[in-house]
Amino acid sequence: MKKQKVVIALGGNAIQSGDASAEAQQLALENTARQLVGFIEKGIDIIISHGNGPQVGNILLQQKAAHSDKNPQMPLDTCGAMSQGMIGYWMQNAMDKVLKERGIEKNIATIVTRVVVDQKDPAFKNPTKPIGPFYSEEEAKRLMEETGAKFKEDAGRGWRRVVPSPLPVSIKEHSVIQSLVDEGNIVISVGGGGIPVIETENGVKGIEAVIDKDFASQKLAELVNADALIILTAVDHVYVDFNKPTQRKLGEISIGELSSYSQSGHFAAGSMLPKVQAAIQFAQSNPERKTIITSLDFAFEAMEGKAGTVISMQGEKILS
Repeated sequence: MKKQKVVIALGGNAIQSGDASAEAQQLALENTARQLVGFIEKGIDIIISHGNGPQVGNILLQQKAAHSDKNPQMPLDTCGAMSQGMIGYWMQNAMDKVLKERGIEKNIATIVTRVVVDQKDPAFKNPTKPIGPFYSEEEAKRLMEETGAKFKEDAGRGWRRVVPSPLPVSIKEHSVIQSLVDEGNIVISVGGGGIPVIETENGVKGIEAVIDKDFASQKLAELVNADALIILTAVDHVYVDFNKPTQRKLGEISIGELSSYSQSGHFAAGSMLPKVQAAIQFAQSNPERKTIITSLDFAFEAMEGKAGTVISMQGEKILS
């Protein structure tokens, strides 16, 4: 019998919840590992992806604070690679500990992952993703003149640099990732949406951009022929009329029905919308595939059809 292969996209709360210390984040990842070990015990092969927003933000702050002519700060793509290695290392240690407790022997590998984007993606003409520290308006305008970078005011908190958020086209390491997971290894990849690169005549070149983690996970799940994509977030289900008296949770639902809700404006652009869009794209790529959106605590139950919002070509809407 063919083993199931699942890409699990971790939300930010799986790594950091307030306390940004290394110790606190490693403890959070141990809890995450305990939630994911159920997949391993059932013989399901898993690829773990994760966000990196707070972590790469802290790296950018550290780079800025230490910047000098002799010690210049590193560009965004390099900082993204740093965060992939750091979080992957923590996740490997956490999984090792939990697997040892359960008496399971498994190899775990983190892949520093480059994600190819299209240089002509419309996102490059309209940078929207805020990154790094806050500046005063005066500082932001000076930096714009000096560096050519773009800055925007961010919700009354100050000015921040904004970068493009292009869609992933391909993943350079997908065949390596597929080989590793098909051999039974646990793989951690596309951290923070992957390192955005463009193809050139001389190879790939890193660029200043941020790829949405859920879209990168969806692209990876397609490329490695995963059976399911599980997108973990802060809520147990996708909701329509969220935080309103008419709020309703979605259980099993078809692609068409979920698309209709999306087009009606039920999902916030900076929150649930990209998860829903990624879910739809993966589920419609193959009638045998499904996407699940739920919280970390219900990840395994959702895989068994006992929790979460499940999106597939055959799904029927269940509202409660």
